[in-house]
Amino acid sequence: MAAKAKKSRLKRVKGAGNVRLGAHVSGAHFSASDLEDIAESILKFSEADETEVEIDSTVEALTRFANNTIHQNVAEQTLNISVRAVLDGRTARATTNKIDDESLRRVAASAMSLARNEPKSPDLLPMLRQQKYHPVAHFFPATAAATPMDRARAVTRVCKMAGANKQTAAGIFSTGFVQTLLTNSKGLLARHDYTESEFSITILEEKSSGWAKANSPDVAEIDPEVLAASASRKAAASREPRELKPGHYTAILEPSAALDLVGSIFYDFSATAVMDKRSCLNDRMDRKVVGENITLWDDVYHPLQLGAPWDGEGMPRQKVLLIDHGVPKNLVYSRASAKKMKTKPTGHGFTLPNDFGEAPMNLVFGGGDSSVEKMIASTERGVLVTRLWYIREVEPYEKVLTGMTRDGTFLVEEGKISSGIRNFRFNQSVLAALSNVEMLGPAVRGAGEEAFEMVVPAMKINNFHFSEVTKF
Repeated sequence: MAAKAKKSRLKRVKGAGNVRLGAHVSGAHFSASDLEDIAESILKFSEADETEVEIDSTVEALTRFANNTIHQNVAEQTLNISVRAVLDGRTARATTNKIDDESLRRVAASAMSLARNEPKSPDLLPMLRQQKYHPVAHFFPATAAATPMDRARAVTRVCKMAGANKQTAAGIFSTGFVQTLLTNSKGLLARHDYTESEFSITILEEKSSGWAKANSPDVAEIDPEVLAASASRKAAASREPRELKPGHYTAILEPSAALDLVGSIFYDFSATAVMDKRSCLNDRMDRKVVGENITLWDDVYHPLQLGAPWDGEGMPRQKVLLIDHGVPKNLVYSRASAKKMKTKPTGHGFTLPNDFGEAPMNLVFGGGDSSVEKMIASTERGVLVTRLWYIREVEPYEKVLTGMTRDGTFLVEEGKISSGIRNFRFNQSVLAALSNVEMLGPAVRGAGEEAFEMVVPAMKINNFHFSEVTKF
């Protein structure tokens, strides 16, 4: 009876691969048994010494708008099956999106064939057996069930608001969910399902713009009208922007801007980066490097974070204190780097094989109790920054970045916003910036240019270097 049920489940999902679902994706997903059956088939077909299977089933839907009009609604379901084979100390990976028996046999054979032609890896460790994971709750049924009409109603309201203000709105509203399974021939089995939603809006006027963005696993936590109103106010407040001379100013970075600046240090806490002398923390561990008001963790279990409770090999993730009151205290380790450095892995390794080792992907900054309004009120002369973009690293050891402000940059004088200003390019050391943080806001879930998840406060930073006025 059990074998018959398994055959029936596989029959239901045969041929799913990449499926475009049209306008409505609510409820389109594989069951837990479906994904496990696919993985079991691959493990049965594989002739490698060890085999690992990772499966991601993703349902994404997006409503796009511009010129105060919805102009696109897309929805897609994708299935990605990734197989890693180990053969005589060698390892390699192959992928497919097909689930018929022949395709599953082929991907298992391809992974083994690729591994056979790889050099032996002296750092390769045996695959993990079953692990214990702390539960995380990142799946919200209402987000998974969101329809195009749900998104369209919200977008229509903000477009009407922009039109009434004689402004132009553009942006996206997306919802979706992901199912992930990781298993191997040693008996490890891990599953994680999560939902995701995001709203981003830019409000345009002739010579100014405003922007706001939020994301959350719970679509109910996103209020498009509040975000649109904020972007609208910024666009209106920065009409006829003044040109301010470049120089060093007190900078008030809203959380999105702070994320894109300080988030760049995430890989510097990689043990592999430190061993390879590619980290700004080389020769700086356990020394005061940034201000005493800066504390930083990596914590996938934080209520404002997202992510699976395991890493690329299935190792349970740990909460790690990275900076303690200005002092870098700990790195994160994959299994291989932990063995090299004679310590324990922290569950931050990437999927193998890779050249990067590990990194903390769930940064959580300690916050304060100063609102952006308080920061403005306490500033004699400074610059308020909504967001940063086009960020590039200039010098890695001092962590000097360059980039530009965008969509709401303002001059603050005598505790008030006095005018909008033309955008700046900045050249700024992140370490120096974090040494000059005068005030911190409450830590919130950030939404900026960076793709990784981060909990970060607004920051008031003294002596921030705005190097030139941009042409934008």
